[in-house]
Amino acid sequence: MRIELPEKVEGIIQTLMQAGYEAYAVGGCVRDSLLGKEPKDWDITTSAKPEEVKRLFPKTIDTGILHGTVTVMSGREGFEVTTYRIDGKYEDSRHPKEVTFTPNLLEDLKRRDFTINAMAYNENTGLVDEFDGIGDLKRGVIRCVGEAEQRFKEDALRMMRAVRFAAQLGFSIDEDTKEAICKLAPTLKNISAERIQVELVKLLESDHPEEMRTLYETGITAVMLPEFDAMMQTEQNNPHHMYTVGEHTIVALCQIPKDKVLRLTMLLHDVAKPVCRTMGEDGIHHFHGHPAKGSEMAEKILRRLKFDNDTIRRVSRLVRGHDDNPPVSEKNVRRAIVRLGIEAYPDLFAVKRADILAQSSYKRAEKLAYVNAYEACYHTVLEKKQCLCLKDLAVNGGDLIAEGMKSGTALGAELKELFALVLEDPSKNTKEYLLEEVRKKIKQV
Repeated sequence: MRIELPEKVEGIIQTLMQAGYEAYAVGGCVRDSLLGKEPKDWDITTSAKPEEVKRLFPKTIDTGILHGTVTVMSGREGFEVTTYRIDGKYEDSRHPKEVTFTPNLLEDLKRRDFTINAMAYNENTGLVDEFDGIGDLKRGVIRCVGEAEQRFKEDALRMMRAVRFAAQLGFSIDEDTKEAICKLAPTLKNISAERIQVELVKLLESDHPEEMRTLYETGITAVMLPEFDAMMQTEQNNPHHMYTVGEHTIVALCQIPKDKVLRLTMLLHDVAKPVCRTMGEDGIHHFHGHPAKGSEMAEKILRRLKFDNDTIRRVSRLVRGHDDNPPVSEKNVRRAIVRLGIEAYPDLFAVKRADILAQSSYKRAEKLAYVNAYEACYHTVLEKKQCLCLKDLAVNGGDLIAEGMKSGTALGAELKELFALVLEDPSKNTKEYLLEEVRKKIKQV
């Protein structure tokens, strides 16, 4: 079996081998190559110690020197070269207390997480696959190297990685591996929010975001997203729905493009339903106020998971607006755009469609027709360049000051009043009309 190594990778490997050391491409790049995918990164493992690697190459960076990793620069590209190592005892579900360098490739491969990531390759030896990683690739299985519990005790994040790889590759998780996840999921509390966030986003952006169900079934969400457990356990006895809140959410995730903000929005769009649910005398469930409450909850959850401020703002805005349904007219759509924020568009339409497609078939055609009409009206408003924010006004603060108004809160209030006028009637957004309105007020004063 032959893998086509990039010229620079082959050059680094050959330099190490000609100096008397072993060297292989290893891990995800080998896995992806065998799957016919183009690797994003090429990692190299070697029997050479870090100081020996540094002597062989003119430009290197001490990326993780204590753990044996040196980045070798080839032109503007960097390639991580890591010495074969044996990890010592893990004390925090993430870091080994110490690492020991070893001349034995097999010892290095033994410490890796999954069989599909524990293969090595070079042109001279070919594929080194001591744990049947290629067999698991063919079977479509995520399986730990050696004892699953031991691998997860070393780094608890590997449990999320197992589910994430299943989502990205469309694989199933080996039963022993899954049992170990169920047993050790509570140890994820030792993992930083930043690392959990990275794995969650990769899962959500994959072809199989429905693997959120596996995170729930194995007890992972109970630790990192307990709100999702409440969603999975909340029934929706309502003509518009046929799933629990959580199952509806999973279906909705599969109905929207693979975009971080859109997938996070669908994950959290109904997060407040469990706390907002009421039941009428007829036994029908209602969820009044869940978009506004959900927006607040989404912001708190995303902050807890250390998302950036821009992502938090965009997601919470879309959650707040996902159930906002203005009558379709230019005036009402303008008001909706101002109410929800222009930044929510046009993503809001994708969110609405995904939400509808994850509901029951009750009035589905009418709901989708409404969204189409709403979106068409939105585009009409844009094409007509109607005023949707203060900066679109035909006048500004300087114009008002030139007419004799003083700067300060009164000036800001006047601009807002003028904006309200043109929001109601876009034809009034001319400099002449608006300044005349200002002059009338000044005369009255």
